[in-house]
Amino acid sequence: MKLSVGIPPGPKARDLAIRAEALGYDRVWLYDSAAIYEDLWAHMALIADATDRIGLGTAVLVPNLRHVMTTASAIATIDRLAPGRLVCAVGTGYTARNILGKGPLTWRFTREYVLQLKSLLRGEVVTIDGERCQMIHRPEMAKARPIDVPILLSAFGPKGMAITREIADGWMGTTPPPEPFDVAVQMVNGAVLAPGESPVSPRVLEAVGPWQAGMYHFLWESSPEALRDVPGGAAWLERIVAERPDEAERHLAVHSGHCSHLSEADRLGLAAFGDAIPWHGWVGDAKDLLGRARTAAAAGTTDLLYTPAGDDPIGEAERFYEALRSVQS
Repeated sequence: MKLSVGIPPGPKARDLAIRAEALGYDRVWLYDSAAIYEDLWAHMALIADATDRIGLGTAVLVPNLRHVMTTASAIATIDRLAPGRLVCAVGTGYTARNILGKGPLTWRFTREYVLQLKSLLRGEVVTIDGERCQMIHRPEMAKARPIDVPILLSAFGPKGMAITREIADGWMGTTPPPEPFDVAVQMVNGAVLAPGESPVSPRVLEAVGPWQAGMYHFLWESSPEALRDVPGGAAWLERIVAERPDEAERHLAVHSGHCSHLSEADRLGLAAFGDAIPWHGWVGDAKDLLGRARTAAAAGTTDLLYTPAGDDPIGEAERFYEALRSVQS
C-alpha cells in the first residue's frame, strides 16, 4: 500500500510537498474548492517545479468549476512539467458546490465531462456544447497528444460505482473500496497521539476537528431539523444564523473553513461533546493507526491518503508517516 498526503492549495502546500517527498510519501494531493482555497493548478505547477519524485494528484476535481478544455490544458501543462507523476481524481462536488449554494453534479454530467476530457487528452475531436473541439497546440506550445494521465472517480453509490467501472482508471473514497480496483485510494483524517496525550487535546482538535465538524455541515445541507438531535447542533446552528442572518447567504457561514480549520460555530458544536468526541477519523497511538492501515490494505486499499487539517499540516504529516511507513510498499 502507498502512503500519500492531501492539503488545500494555499500558502503551506509547496512546503508540505517538499517535506512529504523527503519523508518518503508517494504522492501529494490538492483539493479543489475555489471559494475557500487558492487555485489548484497554480500550486500544482509550483510543487512540480520544487520536487523531483513525489507523485501529484487532484482530490478531487469538480467538473463545473472549469471548462473541460481548460482542465485538459492544465493536465497537459503539469504532465509536461512533471512527466508521469500526475493522477487526477474527479467527483460530483460536495464542498465546492455547496459553497456556491448548489448541490452535487449529476453523474450523467460528470460521466460526459470525464469522457470528453479523456478524448481531448488523446488528441481527438470532441463535440462540446454542440461544437467540435480539439487540443490543437503546436508541438512547441505543449506536450504532444496522446497524454496518458490516469483518471480516477470519487464514487459512493451504485450509479457512481458503475460509472467508475465503465470509464475510470481507479476509485477514490473514504473507506476501503466496496469492490476490487487496481487503484483504490482511501482518504483518512486523524492524528497520531503522543504517549499520554488526550484524544481531545488542543492539537488533535485542530488537526481532526474540521473533518469531524463536517457532520454539522452535512446535516444542514441534507436534513437541518436533525441538527437539534445532535450534541452541539443547536448551538452550532444558532451561531450560523447569527453570522449570516440572511438565509440566502447562510451556506457561506456553514462551509467556512470546511475540512481545513474550525469555524467558531464548529468549535461551539464540538464543545458539547466535552472529553468524549466520537472521532470518525483515525485518532489513536501509532500502534492503533498501524493496525487500521493494515486492515485497510487487506480490504483492498492501494493508496492511503492522509488529510491533516489545522495550522500544522507538516507536523501532522510527519507523525502520520513515521507511524505508518512500515505498511508502505
